[in-house]
Amino acid sequence: MKGDKTPAARIPRLGLAPKLALVLTVAILPLGLISLYQTSSVIAERRAVSEAALLEQTQLASARAQELVRSAISAAEALASAAIVLDENVATCDTVFTETVRRTPDFVFAGFVNAERAVICASNGDHRDLSDIGGLSTEFESRSPELSVLPQSFFGNSATLSITTPVISEGEYLGKIWIAIPVDIANAALKTGIGQVELALFDSGGEVLATEHFGDDRRNLLPRDLSLADLARGGRQSFPGTNRSDQPRDYAVVPIVQGRVFALGSWKPQANSGLFMGAEETIAIFFPVVMWIVALLVAYIGIHRLVIRHVRRLRHWMYLYSAGHGGLNNARLDNAPPEIEVVAQAFLSMTHRIARHEDRRREDVDQISTLFREVHHRVKNNLQLISSMMNMQIRNASGNETKRVLRRVQDRVMALASIHRHLYMSRKLAQIEADSLLEDIIRQMIVVGPGKDGKERIEFATAFDHITIDPEQSVPLTLLATEAAMNAVKYCGPDEDGRTWIDVALKRTGETEITLSVVNSLALDAEGKPIPPSDADYDSTGLGSKLIESFASQLGGTLEVEQRADRFELHVTFTPMEVDAEEKSRFDEDVYFSRENTGAGL
Repeated sequence: MKGDKTPAARIPRLGLAPKLALVLTVAILPLGLISLYQTSSVIAERRAVSEAALLEQTQLASARAQELVRSAISAAEALASAAIVLDENVATCDTVFTETVRRTPDFVFAGFVNAERAVICASNGDHRDLSDIGGLSTEFESRSPELSVLPQSFFGNSATLSITTPVISEGEYLGKIWIAIPVDIANAALKTGIGQVELALFDSGGEVLATEHFGDDRRNLLPRDLSLADLARGGRQSFPGTNRSDQPRDYAVVPIVQGRVFALGSWKPQANSGLFMGAEETIAIFFPVVMWIVALLVAYIGIHRLVIRHVRRLRHWMYLYSAGHGGLNNARLDNAPPEIEVVAQAFLSMTHRIARHEDRRREDVDQISTLFREVHHRVKNNLQLISSMMNMQIRNASGNETKRVLRRVQDRVMALASIHRHLYMSRKLAQIEADSLLEDIIRQMIVVGPGKDGKERIEFATAFDHITIDPEQSVPLTLLATEAAMNAVKYCGPDEDGRTWIDVALKRTGETEITLSVVNSLALDAEGKPIPPSDADYDSTGLGSKLIESFASQLGGTLEVEQRADRFELHVTFTPMEVDAEEKSRFDEDVYFSRENTGAGL
């Protein structure tokens, strides 16, 4: 329709609850970030303290082993500084080393091995040649201090932890001081009696020198994913990890001899160790998230209790009212805030006012409708009275012309009476069913057509679409159909097949156009011309044609008349008037009586 515009599709928008969640998220975000920063700082500080404490505990736990190794290194360095005089007398040399072993019970051997790998001095007097022993090539060929574990074949039935220190005089390498400590003593030095820790000694090359339990599974305490050489390069450190038995442990590495010997402590993880994230750290980290969730829940419950549920109920009321349901007299909100209660009362007051106005308007329409029906009823009765009077006049008339004229007038009066009867009986005063009206009119107008012997009967056929028209057009349409039907009856005659017929149709010929068609058969003479009525009373005056043209003009339509070989056709095409929506609603009873003022479940 003109001026109509298709409304644009509404963009989906967030509801009140998601918007509230978004606002609270933005509001709580700075607090959450601050909390996370402070928590991470505290956790980092706690881890640093825990790492320092773990290193200190490892240092204390390995103190005895540290003392043992350092005493051996110190003794070797002291003997190396005095070794320049040891080669003058073998007996004196042996005495010095024997005394060293006697004073330090942890030593099982002390001696001097020259550059040719011959034992010159020995605490046990065993001056053997070591050049043929391949297992000692690293210890005595290197000119740097070395620590290693020698097998049991050297000193009885016990493996030894050997410490070698080079002897250099005036830049010349003379040999090495060799001190051996039984591995059992070194292992015993690592036994602390604390069940939470396992200790191991290793050198910078990653070789294990001693462990608390020097068995085949001694390497199970080592970290699974890190090598001892890498730990030695890392120096003093602590870290969480997993041992080679897939057990979580806290590890600490402390140097025993700087850059040469290290102690590895494998501790059982504690809940407050700081290296593994405990329950406290987990709670501290997730506290902002918990706070955000709790805030959203509390806010949603509050906003739902105070706003959302009342707004939804108001929306439900509005939906019911828009759907035509009344009965909001007992509608109430449950403990709504004053601001929403005011809106609800305003809406209910509006519905009550509209209901009262509709009641008054319905009463007015009922009165108007009754008056209109009464008017149409009385007009119809008056027209029927006039028709009865004319019928009496026809019976008393002596001339055929007078009777014919009175009958034509009577037909027109009865057509008008039929219009008012339909208006009186119609449920919709603003529209009339044209098909039903014409059916009634044409049925009254069909009579036995005149013929030569006056006995031919007319075959009557109708085809009406269901069409409603404005009352203003119903009068000229009805009178037009009446005149056309009377003319068809007047001039109708048998066709070549001997049939006398009349077809009346009312059809939609387009989206907005309607066509009334009246077609009748014709009787033709030898020259192919229509045979006029034989009765002298039917002399044409042309009044019917003029009336038809006048009624077609009132309809605003076009009149088409065509005479064919065996028929006469009359077509009137017109456009029905558009009934104003407001005017239609004033007279349409269904608009007012279809809405039932019944309560709805609220």
